[in-house]
Amino acid sequence: MRPYLCSVCGYVYQAMAGDAARGVPPGTGFRDLPEEWACPRCHQGKELFAPMET
Repeated sequence: MRPYLCSVCGYVYQAMAGDAARGVPPGTGFRDLPEEWACPRCHQGKELFAPMET
């Protein structure tokens, strides 16, 4: 699964790590994140993330 980069703060969402602090289990793909999910660092929405090349 491809990582996604926040264009505001540079946070990288890694599907294999998930986001335990927000109840997102490891293995959750970016597209499967809840619509209300936001960047853990800057609190911006998913629309400001872009897929990274691997």
